[in-house]
Amino acid sequence: MRHFDFPVDHGHARSVNQTLADMRRLQVSSGVVALALTVGAVVLFVVGDLWSTILGVVVAAAALTCIWLVLWVPRKVGSIEDLYANGPLVPAVVGTVHPRGVTLLSLIDVAKPGHGPTYALVTRNIPVRPKQRPRVGDRVPSVGLLNDRTKRNRDDTWEMVSLMPVEWGTRDVAVHARAEAQIPDVEWQFLASRIDEAEQIRTSRAQRQVLPIAELPDELR
Repeated sequence: MRHFDFPVDHGHARSVNQTLADMRRLQVSSGVVALALTVGAVVLFVVGDLWSTILGVVVAAAALTCIWLVLWVPRKVGSIEDLYANGPLVPAVVGTVHPRGVTLLSLIDVAKPGHGPTYALVTRNIPVRPKQRPRVGDRVPSVGLLNDRTKRNRDDTWEMVSLMPVEWGTRDVAVHARAEAQIPDVEWQFLASRIDEAEQIRTSRAQRQVLPIAELPDELR
């Protein structure tokens, strides 16, 4: 697995990194729901009837689940340094340009350690920041985000696969260039040849398409 080390700019990451933003939104929404459920449970306990007490216990348990989710999400996802350090460096290109964002198309080995390789084309929609003028085919070196929903999964490939651009972790253009150069040209060229599939993959349920070995360049087989 190919890794890429660089110093993460925390201020920049907090302002532009959509993976962190998604995590914060999940925490906030879970916290709001937990608060509402807690208030509802208190009201039900105050009523004092048997039915309301039973229902209050159920609602309180749901509130505790939401609170657990608020605490669990950062541990499950890890720190921004962990995400960049542990994820494989992967090529990604702008596959489609939309009015307010773009679809990135990436080539990621989705096989778990000890298996594979199993390459897949993976997409992710991301917003465009002010003054950015992305074009189809632009290179966006990224890291793969690979995980399972539960530890009980025994499949050979990861259940949850996404990508996170290196540029979300630093403003330093020299770091961006170094990451791009570390990815072999054969991977960039192969990905460029599959750009036309970006929209089809984006609208699929899994937003990824596993590639048959026969379609891969010799260097990736």
